[in-house]
Amino acid sequence: MPRRARIVFADVPVHIIQRGHNRGPCFFADRDYVRYLHYLRDFATEFGCVVHAYCLMTNHVHLLLTPQTADGCALLMKRLGQRYVQYVNRIYGRSGTLWEGRFRSALVQSERYLLVCSRYIELNPVRAGMVCHPRQYRWSSYRANAEGLMSDLIMPHDLYRAMDRSDQACQDAYRALFEGHLDGATVSEIRQATNGGFVLGGKEFQDDIARRLGRRVVRVSRGRPARVSAAGANADRASRPGTDLFSAPLG
Repeated sequence: MPRRARIVFADVPVHIIQRGHNRGPCFFADRDYVRYLHYLRDFATEFGCVVHAYCLMTNHVHLLLTPQTADGCALLMKRLGQRYVQYVNRIYGRSGTLWEGRFRSALVQSERYLLVCSRYIELNPVRAGMVCHPRQYRWSSYRANAEGLMSDLIMPHDLYRAMDRSDQACQDAYRALFEGHLDGATVSEIRQATNGGFVLGGKEFQDDIARRLGRRVVRVSRGRPARVSAAGANADRASRPGTDLFSAPLG
């Protein structure tokens, strides 16, 4: 059966998760994280993707980026995944795949969810019990976004810049967002949208994307019919892999 097409639009942010094969490790030493970020920077530039946030966990990766073209995100992840696997196989004398398969992604409504999603990404090491505060984790964008650490990879979104007038004030405002924890419902919403390849946003945003695509863009509860147009239902049936079960999320 054909796979459900990813929901990606030019100039609309996307949250991406890519996991290790069988949930195994993707990074084995500090040099691996450095090399991945090097490749991410180069391919993001090549394929016109602006990276706003990231977190490299031991067995999966989170990215928040805005592609300038509809296919930029897929091209970036394909080349990034291939190049990094080649590096790992060469360095560690291994062969075969490193990644779980297709990366997972969710279109993000910038006005409502972009900064929430950025916090979710940078708080991953805290939720995993690896550190007490996100600044203690080396392999995320927190110190660039919250503390002004120089980065040739991170480019803040316009909503970040709109928090205040100066860079320092924006960093202060961003740090203040981390004084409270993300509630469980928000964490679950982000996970489900990304694992399912759906849209992360308010109902108006979801309905607009559904109309543009002609298919549903949110998870439907079991036992309840999807409220979509006839054309959307037909398109969805043609692309649905047969189940909506989510794998247990990481991060």
